Amino acid sequence: MELVTKRPRGTEDKLPKEIYKWHTVEKIAENVAESYGCKEIRTPTFEHTELFLRGVGGTTDVVQKEMYTFNDKKGRSITLKPEGTSGAVRATIENGLLNDALPFKTYYFTRCFRYEAPQSGRLREFNQVGIEYLGTASAAADAEIIALANDIITNLGLKNIRLELNSIGCPKCREQYHKALKEYYTRYKDELCGTCLERLERNPMRLLDCKSEICSSYKDGAPMILDYLCDDCKAHFDSVKKRLDALGVKYTVNPRIVRGLDYYTNTVFEFISNDIGSQGTICGGGRYNGLVEEIGGAATPGLGFAMGLERIIMVMENQQLDFEPEKKCDLYIASFDEETNIYAMELVKQLREYGFWAECDISGRSFKAQMKYANKINAVYCMVIGEDELKTKSAKLKRMSDGTETPVTLDDKFAQKLNTLVMDICL
Repeated sequence: MELVTKRPRGTEDKLPKEIYKWHTVEKIAENVAESYGCKEIRTPTFEHTELFLRGVGGTTDVVQKEMYTFNDKKGRSITLKPEGTSGAVRATIENGLLNDALPFKTYYFTRCFRYEAPQSGRLREFNQVGIEYLGTASAAADAEIIALANDIITNLGLKNIRLELNSIGCPKCREQYHKALKEYYTRYKDELCGTCLERLERNPMRLLDCKSEICSSYKDGAPMILDYLCDDCKAHFDSVKKRLDALGVKYTVNPRIVRGLDYYTNTVFEFISNDIGSQGTICGGGRYNGLVEEIGGAATPGLGFAMGLERIIMVMENQQLDFEPEKKCDLYIASFDEETNIYAMELVKQLREYGFWAECDISGRSFKAQMKYANKINAVYCMVIGEDELKTKSAKLKRMSDGTETPVTLDDKFAQKLNTLVMDICL
């Protein structure tokens, strides 16, 4: 029978045989985030479209070209979230979390959706870990959140990752910069792509982010934002760099980084790998001091970053790094008939209550087929319950890797003693 349909283009199935890789990355990210005082938040997969129009910005490619937007049954415009920050900030405002101790620090794992050409490292449905700090304008917070991202990368064991840093200033100094960009790009007006012609009038900084070969060729000669920073923005950026130097976080200043979302102000940064081709940015973020107010909250400074989990795993695979070992069945209990199978089920229940992954036959397999199944699921140990074992309440624990057998007593404390027993056998 032919499959009714296949997965949509630009999506991936995360299969059981690969999921341990995801668990490795998620566990390390979670541990590092919590060591910095971040608490987890979970927000809806879709939001009202207005959130992204106001937060992400109407001049971005994300809003103009990439969002999955539809009307619900009552005609309200709904969008699958293209990024995690706007939803996290909306939830923070709506639930009064800014009334708690500040800065409010949070982390999340989320799926995002963008309609763009699928390629290696770029999917239409992708996964991110995000970190957000709200309620602090200090350069110390910028340095800390960059150090947090760096710690996740270091703890994952990633190599040859470079941090690129920039400041895109505040609205005050960007006004002068926009004028300079307009003047520069107007000379090439006839060669610019249609999208950039629109950007030239509405948000000229977006021209620096264009991937078109022609538009990109003019980027090197364009004015640099660092030459237009006001005194406060210069001082803030210098303070961020001093703190990163003190923390031993290596970076390169790249004045061409602008990030792809309109809410960014001041510090922006990217962690980049050369091991996954052109889609080398594995983490990006920065400060967004106007976002809370734009969404409808009181003026509150904020900053954050997101890491692409698919890209991180690609780098780890390409660098042949170790993942947390795939979990295996601790013990498979084979049986011969209904009576011994019932007893095996009792033992398995006891083992599971103590946290073991234990299994027995639930398919009516023959003894030979049960042993084949135990091998297929990579059971670490196997135990056979037959008529004699049932009578004597004793059996032999067999280590599948080398056949070593150890006698065990099947009493009420069997599961409790098994952990110590297994440790002794391993030694």
